[in-house]
Amino acid sequence: MFYLCIRLITKHMDEITKIETVDQYDQLFGLETLHPLVNVIDFSKATRSVEYIRMNIGFYCLFLKDAKCGDLTYGRKNYDYQEGTVVCMAPGQVSGIDNRNRTAPRTKSIGVLFHPDLIRGTSLGQNIKNYTFFSYEVNEALHLSDQEREIVTDCIHKIRLELEHTIDKHSKQLIVRNIELLLDYCMRFYERQFITRNQANKDIVVKFEQLLDEYFQNQVAMTEGLPSVKYFADKACLSPNYFGDLIKKETGKTAQEYIQCRIIELAKERILESVQTVSQVAYELGFQYPQHFSRLFKKHVGCTPNEYKQRN
Repeated sequence: MFYLCIRLITKHMDEITKIETVDQYDQLFGLETLHPLVNVIDFSKATRSVEYIRMNIGFYCLFLKDAKCGDLTYGRKNYDYQEGTVVCMAPGQVSGIDNRNRTAPRTKSIGVLFHPDLIRGTSLGQNIKNYTFFSYEVNEALHLSDQEREIVTDCIHKIRLELEHTIDKHSKQLIVRNIELLLDYCMRFYERQFITRNQANKDIVVKFEQLLDEYFQNQVAMTEGLPSVKYFADKACLSPNYFGDLIKKETGKTAQEYIQCRIIELAKERILESVQTVSQVAYELGFQYPQHFSRLFKKHVGCTPNEYKQRN
């Protein structure tokens, strides 16, 4: 098969190319487009290879890397993938390929691309935000066992069969359902991955608790305001979604709930142990407005800070 290597040269190497449609992506690699809103791609059938590109995509992607492949960039970081890795990306994310210092490898990797318009008005469209792995960093990719890889490959194969079938009134529903099934399996496999990395996850929870305590002990809250999930995720070198899912899996609470519970515990201590006013306690804990603090306190404790102080 004729295999053309194209080099996308931009005025500045940091320039980002917008790839809005599934067909634009297919054309980049010389692949056939089976449907304007969804496609199953097989990189072993690509007639073009890309040496370098940074792109902002307008659709969802799920790739199964079935062989060690070239450097793929996410944001400004480079990652070198091993076989049996699932990588997911969502519209608006910046990713890319960098094979400038190596021969672009031939790969058997496969993937599914689907545009938001395909799932609009469907149950998948309503629930797509629940598949939080689309917002994970690429270094938080899913690593499959051989059995899991077979299941993912089978799901992708069924989507392709449906795309190759003559279009009828059932086509869209069956395609979307099969995509949803694929994503549900990925959700299950990610949960397995969280479990198998149990000790590492527990270490992250311990670090989270330490950082949370230090945030208030060092009075960071007074200058930076209330602590955010992103703040602690960055400290752990994880994406906010991956970090949040990990904390939920380990503690039963979302990271935001965990932070709020710690704030309430500190608030109780400071209200009872100091001569400070409720407003002063609120400011020390990072609240810009005391009434917001009182509202959160009442939600968790069942009474206002002043009522709590009077009762105790």
